[in-house]
Amino acid sequence: MKMNRLGRTNIEVSELCLGSMTWGTQNTAEEGHAQIDRALDAGINFIDTAEMYPVNPVSAETVGRTERIIGLWFERDMRRDEVVLATKHSGEGLAIVRDGAPISSQTIPEAVEGSLRRLKTDYIDLYQFHWPNRGSYMFRKNWTYDPSGQLMLDTKQHMDDALGALQDEVSRGTIRSFGLSNESAWGTTKWLEASERTGGPRVASVQNEYSLLCRLYDTDMAEMSVQEEVSLLAFSPLAAGLLTGKYQEGAVPPKSRMTLNDDLGGRKTDRAFDAVSAYLEIAARHDLDPIQMALAWCKSRPFMGSVIFGATTMDQLEVSLGAADLSLGDEVTAEIDAAHRAHPMPY
Repeated sequence: MKMNRLGRTNIEVSELCLGSMTWGTQNTAEEGHAQIDRALDAGINFIDTAEMYPVNPVSAETVGRTERIIGLWFERDMRRDEVVLATKHSGEGLAIVRDGAPISSQTIPEAVEGSLRRLKTDYIDLYQFHWPNRGSYMFRKNWTYDPSGQLMLDTKQHMDDALGALQDEVSRGTIRSFGLSNESAWGTTKWLEASERTGGPRVASVQNEYSLLCRLYDTDMAEMSVQEEVSLLAFSPLAAGLLTGKYQEGAVPPKSRMTLNDDLGGRKTDRAFDAVSAYLEIAARHDLDPIQMALAWCKSRPFMGSVIFGATTMDQLEVSLGAADLSLGDEVTAEIDAAHRAHPMPY
């Protein structure tokens, strides 16, 4: 498994990362533990979670359960030093976590302590802000996002305040590095400027959605990543399962995400199915598994730190692990580029 440096830190992460957001709803603790065991055996050292997980659905009854499942694995196997562990502080507006309070120097210590307790660990390798207090263009909000109500002074004060609290956690040894999620190029560069101004931890990574169907990262964010050495951690690289082909022709497999979320978070459109057909045809022409092709394409991007994938069955996990050894040739890449031009922004 190829390893990549996380931003400018000394942390090395596998180019594939095991996502965990279904552990506790769609997956049992035992199934989550089996996935961790298999992923580590395959060379993955990176696990991503969040204090609000699991999803499908997100609920007050389950919030924090995924971290507790991972904590039980650490307690069982005592292999904490083999894992680079990432978790996230929920952003403003999620009522079931801290009554929807925004991220601040008051919430950070409490959130960190809660995650440490559930994860049964003394430290978090990568601590991420799940989404910005000021809002985000992610999750299909790019069609309507309006930043004109933001106040620059408020944003600057918030960043300085939060970085001070994060630096306290670094000094305590509870977090090793800091990352963002669902962020913009402007927001990330302002965080970078704030770290220089305050001496707080520098942004190492941004976790944003990225796949053959969702390539918003390819312009301003890509340039920022390369020039500032901020790694992308790509989530939903299979577009919530669309790129597997399992939803083509109106199919809805039992226990699939579409049975729980019928529009796949706004991804289910006629244009999306047309785009998926184009990518499935490329995979078939070159005798490639479409899942492995989609993951291999993501990990080949010049700004990629790690590609976060999830699985609800061990068979799905095994297929995805096969992407680690796959490199796409120039002909496949050219055909993917042509398909992207023919099917831009399908949702």
